[in-house]
Amino acid sequence: MSTYDLHEGTVTTILIRGARILGGAPSDILLRDGVVADIGDLAGVRADQTVDADGLIALPGLVDLHTHLREPGREDAETVETGTQAAARGGYTAVHAMANTSPVADTAGVVEQVWRLGQEYGHCDVQPVGAVTSGLGGSQLAELGAMADSAARVRVFSDDGKCVSDAVLMRRALEYVKAFDGVVAQHAQEPRLTEGAQLNEGEVSARLGLIGWPAVAEEAIIARDCLLAAHVGSRLHVCHVSTAGSVEIIRWAKSKGWDVTAEVTPHHLLLTDSCAERSPLGPYNPIYKVNPPLRTAEDVRALREALADGTIDCVATDHAPHPVEDKETEWAAAAMGMIGLETALSVVQEAMVETGLLDWAGVADRMSARPAAIGRLAGHGRPVEPGAPGNLTLFDPSVRQPVDPAAMASKSRNTPYEGLTLPGRVVATFLRGRPTVLEGKLV
Repeated sequence: MSTYDLHEGTVTTILIRGARILGGAPSDILLRDGVVADIGDLAGVRADQTVDADGLIALPGLVDLHTHLREPGREDAETVETGTQAAARGGYTAVHAMANTSPVADTAGVVEQVWRLGQEYGHCDVQPVGAVTSGLGGSQLAELGAMADSAARVRVFSDDGKCVSDAVLMRRALEYVKAFDGVVAQHAQEPRLTEGAQLNEGEVSARLGLIGWPAVAEEAIIARDCLLAAHVGSRLHVCHVSTAGSVEIIRWAKSKGWDVTAEVTPHHLLLTDSCAERSPLGPYNPIYKVNPPLRTAEDVRALREALADGTIDCVATDHAPHPVEDKETEWAAAAMGMIGLETALSVVQEAMVETGLLDWAGVADRMSARPAAIGRLAGHGRPVEPGAPGNLTLFDPSVRQPVDPAAMASKSRNTPYEGLTLPGRVVATFLRGRPTVLEGKLV
């Protein structure tokens, strides 16, 4: 097998044989000089390397709007290199790196640092997200314009992990980003309603004696911010939607023609708050502690239907790596978050494809085209067609395999799917015509 250097730029030609583009009829795909050069029956074409894709589905390279790479500051949990290795193994060709690093990505200097780390060490493209407020403090706006004008060309701004709870500050942020076609991605959590909250407010939290996290804490912020975005004529993106009530508010906002988009995580499409009470990993296992919390089966059903009908625009992983000591402790002291880059496509197959809610064209739309459009990420999210950038994923939907945290590329192991058997496997990922993953292994 040939070797490739993603950062040196050796020109290669790759012929992919028999791939089913978006689940359609088998077709050959020729990658040359970083783009899709030709598609069809290419029996007479010669290439530097041929990849057998019989039975594999070809999707445009996946794009994640919500990834925590932890660098700078928490390299014990993840780095740009290990996080993008995990992304490539999950079929991603671009990720948006959230701003809650140390130091916070609230200046041009920090976002350019993250962007350059991506350029040097990334196994996929890394697009930094800028903080909305200085130091995520919620009291004054960060250097939004400077970050937008920087080499990183930031277009998504979020205090994710914290809510921009001040309505005046949120309005100002929405007004400011209009100047450069930016978007504010809100972590919708009314802080006064969630003080000390540990698990979705409901029957399970009551039985376990954990402080409840009410759905209204999310829904109230979403309703307010939809109104603010409409008032100033700006773009709003809602992070990790988790409740049926939130879905109805977003559906209402979209019916008004307001520029509101939303995402859902894989774990909110598959898991419920009952995991904290009964699961293969035992009760009170902090692996299921996440923000926003896992909700009810009724919420999961509403989220799936909303993703299917387009009310929720895209799937975003909220990949949140933590070192062992931050998760393997008592529930109240444990960090919130789960890793998800390497399992996202399999979870979506389980929750959306095998239930008949999405076909593979729908998966490509929700996991590539729409997130790329929301993030204004040029060169990604394009259909697999001649002339498009050679960003694509080959996926085998026919296999089922148990999730093994030890086999993951991420530096952290806090996956909630340990021991579960999930469908599908990413066989290959190509970034601008060069493989980052072949035969399921990093190149």
